[in-house]
Amino acid sequence: MNTRAHFPYQLYLVISQADCGGRGYLEVAEQAILGGVDIIQLREKLLGTAGFLEAAKRLKDITDKHNIPLIINDNLQVAMSLPAAGIHVGNSDIPPVQIRSQWDASSAYVGYSIEYIDQLANKQAAVSDYLGISPVFRTATKSDTVTEWSLDGITQIRQLTSKKLVAIGNIDKHNARAVVSAGADCIAVVSAVCGARDPLKAAYELKNELLK
Repeated sequence: MNTRAHFPYQLYLVISQADCGGRGYLEVAEQAILGGVDIIQLREKLLGTAGFLEAAKRLKDITDKHNIPLIINDNLQVAMSLPAAGIHVGNSDIPPVQIRSQWDASSAYVGYSIEYIDQLANKQAAVSDYLGISPVFRTATKSDTVTEWSLDGITQIRQLTSKKLVAIGNIDKHNARAVVSAGADCIAVVSAVCGARDPLKAAYELKNELLK
């Protein structure tokens, strides 16, 4: 079965050890899953491949236990070695077309971040399963912002593509519903869960907004 034919997820957690503020990323991830997160991406920009793979294996034990897909950020070697449920890349990372040629996994998701509107028409977007709209609102966790899309940007992109849209960037329980109403299929968060005093409660409140 080709699971890429659908992307049914609503609440997407992007996590790293650094984002968890000294708390264990595995504990934060599991609490977030119990609260309603239904897909997780591990993003470890500060680790080499060996360290990244070890961290990913530990996290995959938890995501597998809860039947949650684990996506790897921008490291095809780690994604293929696990194997992960997929990989997410940006405009300056390994291109989705190249990923498809190297990773012969019909069930693996490929996510691709959109920073310029003309990316929607390129081959990379065409072979991707979902598009990351990054960032919707400017955020301290992304220092290399090109376009701050805003709600109007999501609506514009929604009119130009039928791809699943995952919105990320300073989204919280106060604006999550508006982001979905603008055209996003799924919201991705970092600080709203990783930086919360109670990750389970934070995820639950976010998920509740999406289900209204």
